[in-house]
Amino acid sequence: MRSIREALDAMMPAFTPRPAERVGLLDAAGRHLATDLAVRTDAPAFDNSAMDGYAVRAAELEDAGEEAPVELPVAGESRAGGPPPAPLPEGAAMRIFTGAPLPAGADAVVVQEDTERRGDRVALRFAPKPAHHVRQRGSDLRAGEPLLGAGAPIGPGAIGLLASQGIGELDVHRRPRVALLSTGDELRDLSEPARPGSIVNSNAYMLAALVRSVGAEPLVLPRAGDDLDALTTRVRAGLEADLLVTTGGVSVGEYDLVREAMERAGVEMGFWKIAIKPGKPLAFGAAGATPVVGLPGNPVSAFVTFHVFVAPGLRRMAGDPAPHLAPRPVRLGDPFRHRPGRTQLVRARLEDGEDGPVACLHGRQGSGDLASIAWADALVVLPGERERFEPGDSVAALPLRAARAATPAFA
Repeated sequence: MRSIREALDAMMPAFTPRPAERVGLLDAAGRHLATDLAVRTDAPAFDNSAMDGYAVRAAELEDAGEEAPVELPVAGESRAGGPPPAPLPEGAAMRIFTGAPLPAGADAVVVQEDTERRGDRVALRFAPKPAHHVRQRGSDLRAGEPLLGAGAPIGPGAIGLLASQGIGELDVHRRPRVALLSTGDELRDLSEPARPGSIVNSNAYMLAALVRSVGAEPLVLPRAGDDLDALTTRVRAGLEADLLVTTGGVSVGEYDLVREAMERAGVEMGFWKIAIKPGKPLAFGAAGATPVVGLPGNPVSAFVTFHVFVAPGLRRMAGDPAPHLAPRPVRLGDPFRHRPGRTQLVRARLEDGEDGPVACLHGRQGSGDLASIAWADALVVLPGERERFEPGDSVAALPLRAARAATPAFA
């Protein structure tokens, strides 16, 4: 039975980035860049003022101060979006506004608060150094320098940056397409009436939502009952996607037929068990370049193992160079005891404590408690070699979503 790390080391090479496709800028949101991009134009594109005030020659104001202002004639103005300003005459100042081009000959800006307008002249009470309040051309970005590298996430900030560079289309990795196959005679769809012994196929909805949450596209296949021929047909259909994920049928029951159906469909299986709780009966294999993951049918086990094993693979397929959940050191808020032997991932909610974040464990950690996965915002990793864990123990938590607060962070 493989450890979690051994299983991931065996699985991740099968999840290769999808080919690039060119999309519009807004359609790239949430995707990963497939190629390196260079700066197209200097930013700022021209020397401009960082403040409202007056453009001047710094050398002409060396003796200016509060008690001895220097008075100069005002030679026109420069405003953002206006006509290009004329060159600044020697011995003069020009009215200038934030973002406006600096006139030729000027090398500094005196902020408006340090001046006094006197008709067509201005008294300047500050001696600026060259480049004072000037945003110089290329001070942020220079043409030809790297802009964003392959693998970079395209979020709102990146979209704003790309738009500022005049980039309206870009090459990103295609979203992975994931076929989801639920197995078992006991399953029924939401639209079907209840029948004795049946349960709603909640895994299909949960996994489709999880697939979308990592930026992939779910394809929910018609569920398959405990029939080998039907299962084989469904598996073959699922292999047309970039990844096939099945739920149920991977343990050792008489009607757990998924393994045989996979073999008949041409899937070469790698392993069937992992030292993890919940989720021990997890299968992995591949048919050619298409990886196949068999998750446990229990919804809690499927939820946990998706986050640990499937989500990183999908992020890698989407071009993400850092696909794994980043562990966060926390302290336990509750005692916990488990049987040694398997690493256990327990559902928890992270809260602020006096000495840092505290993981408050859900009171019911059974694999059938669906309410716990709706409640939890983290999975706490409890090593398999220990039996007892006490409040205050330092452990690692895998946050499942960004932290939010009910009150502002500002005083």
